[in-house]
Amino acid sequence: MLIAANVVVALVALMHVYILVLEMFLWDKPAGLRVFRQTLEVATASKVLAANQGLYNGFLAAGLFWGLSLGAAGTSVKVFFLACVLVAGLYGAATTGNRRILLVQAAPAALGLVLLLLA
Repeated sequence: MLIAANVVVALVALMHVYILVLEMFLWDKPAGLRVFRQTLEVATASKVLAANQGLYNGFLAAGLFWGLSLGAAGTSVKVFFLACVLVAGLYGAATTGNRRILLVQAAPAALGLVLLLLA
């Protein structure tokens, strides 16, 4: 069960690295516009805010990778950062009306938490 939990934690961390790249570097490029379903005008106006969001996603990824690097001693670190991802996903879905955030961000974090707690 611990192996499955760590695989999910690693996937959540990698997903947040991907989000970092999208928000910090590709926000107003075709890939970012497509993923976030925005116009170039909206993306240009919000580029600085998106870069800030991307940086925070990078911190979440770093925390999850840190927890993985600690082995068995990193369980509490992984739980903390997965809980942060889960709360961010729930908040994002609630405040933006974008239910996709529940599937992309909140659900994998919740799965990781359940697997860690069962391990």
